[in-house]
Amino acid sequence: MKVLNLWITLLALYSLSYANESLDDSLEKYISDSKKKQFEYSYEKNEAESSKLRDSWIAPFNITYSLSRDNSLDYKGFDEQEQQSASIKWNQPIFQSGGIYYGIKYAKASGKYADYSVDVQKRKLIKDAISILFQIKQADLRIKRQNLQIKNAEIALEQKKEQYLSGQLDSSFLDSAIIDRNNVIQALYDIETSKERLISTFEAISDMDYSAAHLPNLKSLTKEQFLSSNIVLKMSESEIEKNDYFKDVTIAKYLPKISFTAGYSWSAATNFMGVQQRPDIDYYNYGLSASIPLDINTADDITSYRVDYLKSKVAIEDKRRELSAIYDQVIQNMGNYEKKKQLSLENKEIYEKLLSETKELSEAGYKTSYDVDLLENSFKMAEIDFEIFEIDKQLELLTLYEMYKQD
Repeated sequence: MKVLNLWITLLALYSLSYANESLDDSLEKYISDSKKKQFEYSYEKNEAESSKLRDSWIAPFNITYSLSRDNSLDYKGFDEQEQQSASIKWNQPIFQSGGIYYGIKYAKASGKYADYSVDVQKRKLIKDAISILFQIKQADLRIKRQNLQIKNAEIALEQKKEQYLSGQLDSSFLDSAIIDRNNVIQALYDIETSKERLISTFEAISDMDYSAAHLPNLKSLTKEQFLSSNIVLKMSESEIEKNDYFKDVTIAKYLPKISFTAGYSWSAATNFMGVQQRPDIDYYNYGLSASIPLDINTADDITSYRVDYLKSKVAIEDKRRELSAIYDQVIQNMGNYEKKKQLSLENKEIYEKLLSETKELSEAGYKTSYDVDLLENSFKMAEIDFEIFEIDKQLELLTLYEMYKQD
């Protein structure tokens, strides 16, 4: 129990170091500045696209100017003729049976949906960076553990050598001990190679020095927290809103529309010497126009977008069920790792007691130094197992935090 209390105290102190730091800020620091900048530009583009879509109902002013010269009458003795004209026209819809209102709403909903899409991409990259960092830490622990296993294999080999030379064992037992030692050494090389690959991948997405980076201490979430602040679910909800407004925009497209029209035109003609051939002509016009399209595809077009809206409403229920299942699986996996942690603590206490007794027996001449060293290494491996399983729990929680973002 003393060992368990010590670990609980250490974990509590570790978590306090992150208490004053915003969770989202503490997670975002794991990706590189260049990656953050790219996401910032994505948000800026979303805002610009949303604003452009929001104001798309405002018609542009069409301004034209032309200049032409003509010498087709030169053979009759006439000078070259020059003509200029300019005009400005505006055809602005002022009523679209609700289309303008729903168009603005659709633009805002589209911008929100696009931002959630970027959030999902960003959190996935953050999750990848932190996951790799956890795995690097695990690799360090496994390397320590493997070195202890190598020591135990070497001790076992020395014991088999002595027993073989004394005639207590035949050579097959010695060969087996040599093979066991080689296998654990090769396993160490595999872990070191895997670690180097992880480091290379981490450095590609983060500016941090992996060896100095602090691991986050992720806390358990309730299912209500996970679902209520889930960016994947919020993206699906915003898609419903977006499709709903676009359905209304599509319906309004086939309803009556009233527009305000206005224009101004000017023209002048002179000969090549600058002599005015006729007075300048300028005039303006303005008024209202009404229109309603009659399209054979109207019903199919409206039905198509209504189906998109209904489909997105059904899809979100499947998404909520899927996320709920992911949460349940993560909690179940964490429970299994917690059992493994407790088992490693029990093993540690057993080895601690055996080690103490074996040291006493060794001093009395009943046990060898090999026995003491084997138990001491096993005791240290149990300590390392506890840390490895704790990281496994954090990796499970990371699956939830990839989609969890506080508003």
